[in-house]
Amino acid sequence: MNLYVLLKMVPDTVEELEVAADGKSLDSEFLRFKLSEPDDHALEQALILKEKMGGKVTVVAFDAPEVDDVLFTALAKGADRAVKIPLNQASLGTVASAKVLTEFFAAAGALTSDSLLLPGSQAIDDLEGELAPLLAAALKLPYIGVVCGVTGDAGKVTVLKEFAGGLRGEFEVTLPAVLGIQSAEKPPRYVPVAKVRAVMKSAQIEEAALASPEQPIQLDIERMYKPEAAGRAQMIEGSTEEVADQLVEVLAKNSVI
Repeated sequence: MNLYVLLKMVPDTVEELEVAADGKSLDSEFLRFKLSEPDDHALEQALILKEKMGGKVTVVAFDAPEVDDVLFTALAKGADRAVKIPLNQASLGTVASAKVLTEFFAAAGALTSDSLLLPGSQAIDDLEGELAPLLAAALKLPYIGVVCGVTGDAGKVTVLKEFAGGLRGEFEVTLPAVLGIQSAEKPPRYVPVAKVRAVMKSAQIEEAALASPEQPIQLDIERMYKPEAAGRAQMIEGSTEEVADQLVEVLAKNSVI
């Protein structure tokens, strides 16, 4: 099986994000990037499939802060090949990213009859999870998103998809295909730092050769700002009876009851 995992770096939201002085970007002084969590699960699912069925795992990512560390970590976990697309991820929107990835797979002639593309189902800057279906549509491949389990067979995979309300559905998909991974069958594996450092000395990250790297649709940010506080919150205090009376009064005043 020919497995491609699409990795994306996202801001670490452990710290509060701040807008830079130009008003068009995030303040990078204290900003740290990390691998998007669904993408980490996509990598784990690919490694599980490789262990069960054999094949080759290739990780692909756009250029971004700290992305080399993530690519080397993927190699240390068991990926066979790491490819970096020499375009700044920050300057691309979801549509442009899907266009570039389509060109990458078409130019490389990478898609075979047993190929499976595994992007994460969403990211904190792509909550609608549009990348995977856009890529699938451009490559004319079947797509299933919000996937939480994959088992393989000759020329096809069986996919477990999550639905709202805790429901799950099982689908059979013919390869090649694109699956938006929400979670792997197992938690992403840990790899020791020493092993990552060893891989950094022995392995290399390939740089993709694009036919027209200067022509993707750029994302032009006009303004970036934090949500503005409306100042409409009303704090209700007092005993249970007093709070209940005040709630009824507020609801009646706003014609709710």
